[in-house]
Amino acid sequence: MAAESGAETMADSERVVLITGIAGGLARMVGAELNDRGYQIVGVDYRRPDRNLGYEAVVYQANYNKTRIADIFRRHKPSIVLHLGRVGNLKERMGKRFDLNVIGSGKLMDLCLEHAARRLVVLSTFHIYGAHPHNHTPIYEDEPLRAGPQFPQIADAIQLDNLALTWIWRYPEVKTALLRPCNVVGPRIQNAMSRFLRQRVIPTMIGFNPMVQFLHEEDLVSAIVAAAVSEEAGVFNVAGRSPVPWKEAIGWTSARKLPVPTTVASLYLSAVRALASAVPAYMVNFFKYPCVISDAKFRQTFGWEPSLSEIETIRSTAGT
Repeated sequence: MAAESGAETMADSERVVLITGIAGGLARMVGAELNDRGYQIVGVDYRRPDRNLGYEAVVYQANYNKTRIADIFRRHKPSIVLHLGRVGNLKERMGKRFDLNVIGSGKLMDLCLEHAARRLVVLSTFHIYGAHPHNHTPIYEDEPLRAGPQFPQIADAIQLDNLALTWIWRYPEVKTALLRPCNVVGPRIQNAMSRFLRQRVIPTMIGFNPMVQFLHEEDLVSAIVAAAVSEEAGVFNVAGRSPVPWKEAIGWTSARKLPVPTTVASLYLSAVRALASAVPAYMVNFFKYPCVISDAKFRQTFGWEPSLSEIETIRSTAGT
């Protein structure tokens, strides 16, 4: 791997890709795939990244809303920027998440314009649609965002998404794709849902068995790469092959189901938090109500299909 201090100016600027969130498993996998295709990877993360990614890359630790990120753009002149570094970790203070997810994302977008990046891909989440009893199926990209203000954990994600959505129409010269994937899970990522599916006991809400969607980490990597090498702009949902009932999905793991009465929601939430570390409060509604998205637009636009079935996705994540 190239050391940060000895990095040289990239000769082929059209093949320089800047990836945020490089300390995370997903960004690292995306970088590996693009590196295999001959792209030069510049990784950035506010956390201390592992400098041995397993492939050649220049890696920086930098906050997205600080001066150093501008220095990185000036030095490397990326043609493609993949903003995969949304901070979902609830252990981070709310103010820090806002600074990174909203202020930092805005700075990244401005730098794309200032340094003539031709392609920007922003990774959002389907959680912003919210799980609601009145949701119809499926949900398309132009649907209202029902994730309520009662869950501040998702507020910065909604603001980031709105920021990117506005950017798409305001600055068409930077071809921007905003991706809203469903539940992303896999053996190499450590998000809340992946950890949840690895538990020995998984709570279920009595009287509720919503349809849910999962997207394997490898399929999301292929989706991000497909978007990165294209110039199609817009908002795109991304999902796995088809939705499945929540309790059926749990049945593909080795976990024991723990039925919990809906009348004691606070106890249910406590049980969830005890069984899976830092499960966001807003996710409880996703265990009660459906939030099934349509990704027909993404599949048609990019010629993409998920490669793993639902059962393969769950078993790969749970290690069963």
